[in-house]
Amino acid sequence: MDGVERLFLALWPDPATRAALDAWRQAWPWNAKSNPVQPESLHVTLHFFGDVERERQHALRALLPPTFERFSLRFSQATLWEHGIAVLEPESVPPALQALHAATGRVAAQLGLPPDQFPVYRPHVTLGRRAANTSVPQGVPPVSWQVDRYALVASRPEGYVVLHGWSAL
Repeated sequence: MDGVERLFLALWPDPATRAALDAWRQAWPWNAKSNPVQPESLHVTLHFFGDVERERQHALRALLPPTFERFSLRFSQATLWEHGIAVLEPESVPPALQALHAATGRVAAQLGLPPDQFPVYRPHVTLGRRAANTSVPQGVPPVSWQVDRYALVASRPEGYVVLHGWSAL
């Protein structure tokens, strides 16, 4: 639709973290039906909004928290979710991530953007889809991610495009 973009908020990794996450993606024994995520698209979603009118993007950008408390995530275990979704989940969810998720969620609610579809926030990195009947990789080094930014991202035909970013204190 014209004048609308598919938007989400995400923790956006730096190049070194992205490369470490990609090592997990590459270690997965994908089958012919699998659809691995492209390395440049690896991220942790904070909120998925779906189709949002472009004029509402300005209000969203203006109201989102301009800074947040820096935190660390450690990924060491790959998991296969229902419907063949291959993911990496953090070992724990730090309070600063919970606070950022809640603060950005309040802004989304204020603007009438759709609420999260899951009752509990489960941060993760999606490595691929249609991975049913594959085995989970073992022995890949853990990824320690010092989260210092989040971003408003548009999903476009050419891929994900960061529209705006915010930095940690």
